[in-house]
Amino acid sequence: MSTIRLKNVRIFTNHGCLIEEEKIGSDYLVNLTVKADLSEAAKTDSLNDTVDYVHLQHIIKTEMAQRSKLLEQVGQRIIDRVFTEIPLVRKAKVSISKLNPPIGGDVAEVVVTMSASAPLSTS
Repeated sequence: MSTIRLKNVRIFTNHGCLIEEEKIGSDYLVNLTVKADLSEAAKTDSLNDTVDYVHLQHIIKTEMAQRSKLLEQVGQRIIDRVFTEIPLVRKAKVSISKLNPPIGGDVAEVVVTMSASAPLSTS
């Protein structure tokens, strides 16, 4: 099993339960790690045999653009799309950090981390 990691993808969007969060928005950092067998790609040097990190970035950007109250929902959507769209991926882990969250204190970030294994194939 090999690992591909997208680190600190910075996105400005408007997740959160508060009306102010919807209107003002916040900065977020997203980290995504996927595990897959990349041995064929190592032999062929072909993009078709690996996990395209441009595709992973696209999934992150489109799911982060869809407003949710909870980061847990966004994280699950990212994981679900990775497994649906990239069958080579066997495991995925996503962390979403909300920078400077409005929680009444001096807190640098709040982070939600979720991970899952690919569903077993029924074929």
